[in-house]
Amino acid sequence: MTIDSIEVLFQQELKDLYDAEKRLTKAIPKMAKAAGSDELKTALTEHLEQTKNQVQRLEQVFEIVGVKAQAKACPGMKGIIEEGEEVIERDAEDTFADLGLVGAARRVEHYEMAGYRSLIALAEAMGQDQARELLEETLEEEQEADRRLEELGQQLLEQVSQAGDEDEEEDEDDEEVEEDEEEEQPAPARRGK
Repeated sequence: MTIDSIEVLFQQELKDLYDAEKRLTKAIPKMAKAAGSDELKTALTEHLEQTKNQVQRLEQVFEIVGVKAQAKACPGMKGIIEEGEEVIERDAEDTFADLGLVGAARRVEHYEMAGYRSLIALAEAMGQDQARELLEETLEEEQEADRRLEELGQQLLEQVSQAGDEDEEEDEDDEEVEEDEEEEQPAPARRGK
């Protein structure tokens, strides 16, 4: 299909984002299942519900612009989801696995935000205010999801940092005990010739 107007470009971008969101309704449950942190599991599960609503909102946008709701394969999201699956399969301790999941989920959010910003600009150029408002609603949800993931990531990093500080303190305590034990040992007797 030749893209020769803003309307045609909008339709192609809309189909691409529709596919991305539909793929996410299948990928997010896997990420939530892999999460070790209850907060991360909850955040992903709640965002899954939002994502289902976002799919319906995109279907409304298709209806507004008079086009049949149809997905066009989104290789970008497919790749980001594959990266997320690699994160899930890594051999990592819980906190580090969760940090990896946060990173993967944030890449998803940023990809989506870029797509929605593009569609919003096109909808505005077309004078499609109702479509633009629906897209802006979803963009706000994606931004909020990203903020929440960022906060969770910071909390996880603090946990790692605190655990590292505790390990260092334990190592220092162990070193002090070893030094005390060495001081208590009597000096070896000297033999005379």
